[in-house]
Amino acid sequence: MQPPIAPRRPHLHLVHDDTRPDDYFWMNDRGDPEVIAYAEAENAYRNEVMQPLAPLAERLYQEMLSRVQEDKVEVEVQDGQYFYYSRMEKGRDYRIHARKRARSRADLRAAPEEIVLDMNALAATADFYTVSQLRVSPDHTRLAFLENRDGTDRYTLRVRDLRSGAFLPDEIPDVFIYGSVEWDGTGEHLFYLSVDESQRPNRLWRHRLGATGGDVLIAEEPDATYSFTLAKSRSRRHLFLLSESKNTSEVSYLDALDPEGTWRVFQPRRPGIEYLLEDWGDDFLVLTNENAVNFRLMACPIAQARPALLRSLIEYDPSVYLERVYPFEGALVLSGRQDALSQVWVLKRGDALRRLHWEEPVYSVHVWTNREYSADCALIAYESHVTPKTIYEVDLTSLERTLLQQDVVPAYDPSRYRQELLWARAEDGTPIPMTAVYREGALDSGPAPLLLHGYGSYGYSTEVSFDPLLLPLLDRGGVAVAAHVRGGSEMGRQWYDDGKLLRKRNTFTDFGDCAKDLVRRNWTAPDRLAASGRSAGGLLMGAIVNLAPELFRVVSAGVPFVDVVTTMLDASIPLTTLEWDEWGDPRQADDYWYMKSYSPYDNVTARDYPNLYVFTGLNDPRVGFWEPLKWVAKLRATKTDDNVVVLKTLMGAGHSGQSGRYARLRDFSEESAFLLHCLGIDA
Repeated sequence: MQPPIAPRRPHLHLVHDDTRPDDYFWMNDRGDPEVIAYAEAENAYRNEVMQPLAPLAERLYQEMLSRVQEDKVEVEVQDGQYFYYSRMEKGRDYRIHARKRARSRADLRAAPEEIVLDMNALAATADFYTVSQLRVSPDHTRLAFLENRDGTDRYTLRVRDLRSGAFLPDEIPDVFIYGSVEWDGTGEHLFYLSVDESQRPNRLWRHRLGATGGDVLIAEEPDATYSFTLAKSRSRRHLFLLSESKNTSEVSYLDALDPEGTWRVFQPRRPGIEYLLEDWGDDFLVLTNENAVNFRLMACPIAQARPALLRSLIEYDPSVYLERVYPFEGALVLSGRQDALSQVWVLKRGDALRRLHWEEPVYSVHVWTNREYSADCALIAYESHVTPKTIYEVDLTSLERTLLQQDVVPAYDPSRYRQELLWARAEDGTPIPMTAVYREGALDSGPAPLLLHGYGSYGYSTEVSFDPLLLPLLDRGGVAVAAHVRGGSEMGRQWYDDGKLLRKRNTFTDFGDCAKDLVRRNWTAPDRLAASGRSAGGLLMGAIVNLAPELFRVVSAGVPFVDVVTTMLDASIPLTTLEWDEWGDPRQADDYWYMKSYSPYDNVTARDYPNLYVFTGLNDPRVGFWEPLKWVAKLRATKTDDNVVVLKTLMGAGHSGQSGRYARLRDFSEESAFLLHCLGIDA
């Protein structure tokens, strides 16, 4: 079977005197039967190409499945008189959310289980199903949650009575996927965020449980470059409404026990100033970047909530990037980054800031779910490339930690694996961190097959993590490396700023320089080197195969954001207007031409490209399915090599792929089979 060839239908953007036609612009219309036919033709071609690799994909699936704990109970989290948790059962795709009533963790074993929400039952007749934002009422008698059945960001708010198990008639559509639902302090009202036609969360509503007369609109964000996030303080005394762009924020607050009261703005938005609000005793806490690139922690009295009264709680340290603050009654827990790694600190009243220390040189550490404000201990999650996820209970006074749970990985011996923190040198001289994991002896015989992963956008850091699904690669002598390129926040906020807008190309050249560094070290060679990235990481993949295709044998690009200019010109596309502070506004000539210089789709040329494995979802609201379709169509018509390009379109899923865990594992095993085959390590 020959790969499908899409017809060219030239279309001019007519922007900034750009006369280069877009031959595949017609694919933006999902209502065109020819578009769907092309996606199905690509799926048929992929099926044929992948058929000889089916035995390898099945072998990898079984290997991966054997390394996953199919029956698993998450650590129980105390919330008043209950401990809440989720668990998975072997053979079932979805989580079961449950709780036990107990006075302490020691009493849990004997306590009976109550099912809060069984996702498997709700998903029984659905091809796609997911839930988000589980919120228990203050008296623990009702559960509010969001559900979705098509993969978009439009969710339906539902409420379940935890005493009877019945679902209440209160159902609200078009609620945003996350940061969008909270109870008031009385349990009589729900606040929620709805989305506009572009799926931007822009309206805050108040809903009285059981009311049929319509909900009350509390606030609306008219600026298309801003969106809302809703949260409740850890003490549960206040509700916070955050309105933010990529570089500016404004927070309003409300007494949770006064749901019909007035929301007050703490500090009006000012360009370039970002801040978050929390409460702690008699004070509001403010984490702000004002005069502090890496953010400082400040406080002022709640009774006199004025920015002019803010005082510093700790001395600003430019080497410490503070990202979140988690108040407990007797201490503050802060998360952030230092020394290229994630970190956690504890601050007791009147004491100095103390960092939690760990034995491994490479790791990630995060504040786990903590619901009990009065707790003397905090749950902290730790992992590394060789240590599975581990949950500790950390005493907030002594910092002593108690092991509660470590993920079970069958047939895994950590002593057989090695991890390293490496540094590459970017073309402008900037040191770029990389973290690597491999099996002992993998580098003893010269260049090894290597998978280089990257992201580098939105300030999201590529965290050190333990991934059991990489073990089939490592056990075949392969190496896995994460490139912590600019555009993330691995080295602080400036790391993000240096990889966005008119400095975005740093993200792509950093990744290429990491690849070159690994070749110079003799860790790998271009014919043994693979690369992978998803979403904005898929943009990175598309850019690097244009900039340096000779460096890679095979590249995997998942839900790739590759048609940058066209998408950013269309304000009707979900989230486009929110992205102008990330990529630039192409209505401005300088931004337009800069984006045009790296946009993967616009820079496909007649040259050789690596083998490519591309996948997307028809219902993806964040990266339109047409972007990878157009990109692959243009590659097929333009490239000069005989390397394989396959495109997989999930016809009933969105940005995160299929919802069932076994289906997701099948998809990953197929992707892995393609990569391993191209790298020559099928056995």
